[in-house]
Amino acid sequence: MTDVFASLSRLSNWQSILDLALVTLVFYGLFRLFRGTRAVQLVRGVLVFLIIFSILGQTIDLPAFNWLMRSAAPMVLVAIPVIFQPELRRALERVGRSAPLLMRRGDTSQGQTLIAEIVKSIEWLAQRRYGALLVFEGVTGLAEIVDSGIIINAEASSELLTTVFFPNTPLHDGAVIIRKERVLAASCVLPLTDRELADSQMGTRHRAAIGVTEQSDALVIVVSEETGRVSVARNGRIVRIDSNRLRAVLSDYYSSI
Repeated sequence: MTDVFASLSRLSNWQSILDLALVTLVFYGLFRLFRGTRAVQLVRGVLVFLIIFSILGQTIDLPAFNWLMRSAAPMVLVAIPVIFQPELRRALERVGRSAPLLMRRGDTSQGQTLIAEIVKSIEWLAQRRYGALLVFEGVTGLAEIVDSGIIINAEASSELLTTVFFPNTPLHDGAVIIRKERVLAASCVLPLTDRELADSQMGTRHRAAIGVTEQSDALVIVVSEETGRVSVARNGRIVRIDSNRLRAVLSDYYSSI
């Protein structure tokens, strides 16, 4: 406790306050990064062990134990990037995407025709409860996912999308990748999220939608084959929406690319 008061007593100038604020900001950013992922439990476990070991080291004279903790510190620093590799990768991708986003000038009027075609196809599929999975590529490239499917490279239209997802057709089982106004590929395989879904009505398509948005800035539209309800996923989160909201989401998306 005396060490804490001694540290606080040194906050006598703006450099010390700035130093403390930057450290706080780093930890806040890490917790925001890990929020909603399995890393939260790992971070909590590490913090609990650090607190326990610190208390033991300061209250009891344990030379061998303190030596072990000092020796293990470098190994922990090496292990952290390995354990948190998906979260760190996502953070670096977000930093890399921030500069292009600042330079964009979107125009919602340019994509209205395409948006109308997409909404028309989604409504048609939802009414008939035909499962569908549409992935709209953002700044992060999806070349690996495109290569897992069948290349189409055609202009996006409601007729094309409804034909692809019509039951028992060769391409209906999988995801369609859309880049701006073109359908790049169909029947693509997406990574599945490891997170547990709270809604029992959400199945494999929804897990795939969350999985690809955890690793990229893509926007994903899902039509449930069981209920016919439409969901939108982005940044590792998924919500159910109606047609009016879908049009607004697509308008915001196309205004930013």
